[in-house]
Amino acid sequence: MPVEVKICGVNSAEALAWAAEAGADFVGFVFFPPSPRAVTPDQAAAISARHPGGPRRVGLFVDPDDATLAATLAAVPLDLIQLHGEETPERVAAVRARFGLPVMKALGIGGEADLAAIASHARVADRLLLDARPPPGAALPGGNAAPFDWALARRVAIPVPWLLAGGLTPGNVAAALAASGAPGVDVSSGVERARGVKDAALIRAFIAAARGASARG
Repeated sequence: MPVEVKICGVNSAEALAWAAEAGADFVGFVFFPPSPRAVTPDQAAAISARHPGGPRRVGLFVDPDDATLAATLAAVPLDLIQLHGEETPERVAAVRARFGLPVMKALGIGGEADLAAIASHARVADRLLLDARPPPGAALPGGNAAPFDWALARRVAIPVPWLLAGGLTPGNVAAALAASGAPGVDVSSGVERARGVKDAALIRAFIAAARGASARG
């Protein structure tokens, strides 16, 4: 089965078109104002409307309340909610029940001890995303261009679909897939020519490298 690819931090109609044309499975809109890739719900709606169909739309939120989620969903249709904060399994289940959309929970991985959270979240989330745990003092919970030890992912059974994230680039995604056994990958800064600015050639190269590695594997 081909590896799934998510291009996160899409903040322009051009970036969405590049991701769609390159064959991305998902694009991510970041609804977290401190991020250099952040968009408002209205901006995301305008971007999404410029390219109907195509990749599934994912909304990335960090510890959102129900009002924030409801207002965002009223403005822009999303296919998946990504929770990228400190949400508990109970909160993940509540969001899933309240809004009737699949939920992907991001988990920060810095060492083997962090793998313990996978089992409890996999019971309530439709998907997981294993990201590098942010360094101390980091302003962002993800998108810090830092990898973790990809081989850690092979030490635990992950019973739901999942994506690997953290420091991925066109140059290392094949190695990351081989080391982790991930069925999918998520990239943001690794396909940017400047912080928060996506690059068409890098998006194409990343997806080609991921799919090439999948075919060989």
